[in-house]
Amino acid sequence: MSKEQFGIVKGWESKVRKSQQGVVAKKRANSLFTTMSVAPADDDPGEVFHAEKVLSNGDFYTGQWANNFPHGHGKYLWTDGCMYVGEWLRGKTTGKGKFSWPSGATYEGEFKNGFMDGKGTYTGSLGDTYRGYWVRNFKHGQGTKSYSNGDYYEGEWRRGIQDGHGRYQWKNGTHYVGQWRNGLIHGNGTMVWNNGDRYDGSWEENLPKGNGTFKWADGSFYVGVWSKEPEEQSGTYYYQSGSSGGESDFDPRDVFLEYLSDCKVCSCEKIPLFPSQKMIHWSTNEGEFLQKQPIYRRANESSVRPRRTSVDGRVSNYCRESIVDSSDGVEGYGNLELQNFRGNRHKPFTAQPAKRQGVTISKGHKNYELMLNLQLGIRHSVGRPAPTTSLDLKSSAFDPKEKVWTKFPPEGSKYTPPHQSCDFRWKDYCPVVFRTLRKLFKVDPADYMISICGNDALRELSSPGKSGSFFYLTNDDRYMIKTMKKAEVKVLLRMLPAYYKHVRAFENTLVTKFYGLHCVKLTGATQKKVRFVIMGNLFCSEYHIHRRFDLKGSSHGRLTDKPEAEIDATTTLKDLDLNYIFLLHNVWFQDFCRQVDRDCDFLEQERIMDYSLLVGLHFQETSYREPLTPEAHASGVATPPAYGDFDNQAHFRLSRADMDQILSDPARLASIRLGISMPARAERTSRRSDYETQLVGEPTGELYDIILFFGIIDILQDYDISKKLEHAYKSFQYDPTSISAVDPKQYSKRFRDFIFRIFVEDT
Repeated sequence: MSKEQFGIVKGWESKVRKSQQGVVAKKRANSLFTTMSVAPADDDPGEVFHAEKVLSNGDFYTGQWANNFPHGHGKYLWTDGCMYVGEWLRGKTTGKGKFSWPSGATYEGEFKNGFMDGKGTYTGSLGDTYRGYWVRNFKHGQGTKSYSNGDYYEGEWRRGIQDGHGRYQWKNGTHYVGQWRNGLIHGNGTMVWNNGDRYDGSWEENLPKGNGTFKWADGSFYVGVWSKEPEEQSGTYYYQSGSSGGESDFDPRDVFLEYLSDCKVCSCEKIPLFPSQKMIHWSTNEGEFLQKQPIYRRANESSVRPRRTSVDGRVSNYCRESIVDSSDGVEGYGNLELQNFRGNRHKPFTAQPAKRQGVTISKGHKNYELMLNLQLGIRHSVGRPAPTTSLDLKSSAFDPKEKVWTKFPPEGSKYTPPHQSCDFRWKDYCPVVFRTLRKLFKVDPADYMISICGNDALRELSSPGKSGSFFYLTNDDRYMIKTMKKAEVKVLLRMLPAYYKHVRAFENTLVTKFYGLHCVKLTGATQKKVRFVIMGNLFCSEYHIHRRFDLKGSSHGRLTDKPEAEIDATTTLKDLDLNYIFLLHNVWFQDFCRQVDRDCDFLEQERIMDYSLLVGLHFQETSYREPLTPEAHASGVATPPAYGDFDNQAHFRLSRADMDQILSDPARLASIRLGISMPARAERTSRRSDYETQLVGEPTGELYDIILFFGIIDILQDYDISKKLEHAYKSFQYDPTSISAVDPKQYSKRFRDFIFRIFVEDT
């Protein structure tokens, strides 16, 4: 913008201000205490008029304006050349619009809270064009992509890359139809070359892998097992009568070296800067602009505490107030007031700051030697040289008798190092299977060993679970170790082939991830055996988990027996403690429903019951209560004394501005998976006084932005004779539908019905 144009705009803006000065003054006179009031609960933005704003940083806005925000249709021009033209809602790009970059790239379609979200078309600076659905800046759902080199893809997308079923056609006419995973050809599919030859079968990372058939245009074909490794290949050639028969000398490696050489899948053009990263933060003073950084207030400063309005117009009293000294440069979070509805009791309990679970197992702890034995055994098992294994395992690898015993004398042996623990023996169950599972789950062996066997001690959770098992956490919180009964080991070994098949088929499965099954046998008179399994920790995250729930869908005994004063962020609450329903984005909701059905079908077929959905909530915004003591007010101390030192926990508490930045970061958003770090909304519910007969409360319209974690745990209880007797005994005393011990088919149905009532689509 030239100086002359700038002067004209400023002059026009001054004239508009003077013409409205009387109206504004009258409004202010009638609302003397507006800074102490609550924002109106309706969607009326007030008077809407046309305005042109030149902001202090040089940006320019022209369009509809209301209540000190762009609201309606408007155009915003950034100094770096980016431009948005379209609909606004209370200062955010929401609705239909067009965003253009200085490079010439454009996006035209739907926006939501600053994100490309909905149906839209992106045209890159190189000519690539994507038409389809978006979720928070990423291609997600059905869509088509025309590449600048002439290639074309039509099908499903997940988190910005091809994932699901799709068709890719190269410019020379060759095409592939089938399954994709993480942007690569992966699963079952068919590739047809432009000369008529075709391959039908299994693929892994853009290459044939597993069973497949290569067929020539003349009818001859080759059937076998495919692999890039020559020693893993095997098959038979069948030639068509009357054909030249020249292909009888066919070498399957020719497919990898020649046929696929021209079938490279184009990488997707990266969007250099997302529109949400250009989100504007407007101040309450008309025409002012705030840089994108947290604003800090002291505890004794007055501030407006607006109600939080959801996208669909519902309003809550939920808000955030930052009240730490601005000189610290760290934004603090305090009490998250969450009411716990149990009957007629409405006393709120508060989420405490992050604290580490468990007690560190140091020298002198009763289980110190057991920890040393475990670490020595894991180091030996993982570090032991082993041949490279294919994901296609032989049935013999799953044999329950497939186990390896190793002696660990204190003085050491040919295969084991000397150590300071007692003499013990170590057993690995089905080592090839669990090594392959770790590979399937993309666990790096070195990182795995360091997490469990590094210099840091394990932490023992304060009390055993209901089953009597003890739980241990690694210092980095990545892995959980659970002691097991012999019956549980038998169940896991029995279902291991089906479990492996299931987790391999469904990358986003919600069932527990198992990384190893082991046993420590102490020598001497006791001959004590300790069996344990290593699992992934669902709540290993940079986000502090404010609330956690263990949900089965039953009501008998499903109320936390702790006094409310003792409930904190580490307490695992149960079904009758739950006072939220969870709203998932429509695309994620469909994935969630499909995966819950698949996982429950698997557990039902394996005769498993008594499992539960473990749910963790991180509230994106939290607020302090005002300190209660006069001394605290006088000193300006923002942290209640009982809440301890926040310095060590600062990385767990993220401001809204921090969260917006994280969710607009492609690397961070691409890491979001079903049940892991999922942005969602929670709606508070309220129960009647007869809360035991009401498993799910009534929605109140009070909404919270959350990060959601969930997974299906405790999947090793089969419906054995003890559970059948428990069901028969409790059925005489209680409603048979309210108890946990029921037939796996009935359990699966009840579990699904409950889960699909508390997880709903965010419309």
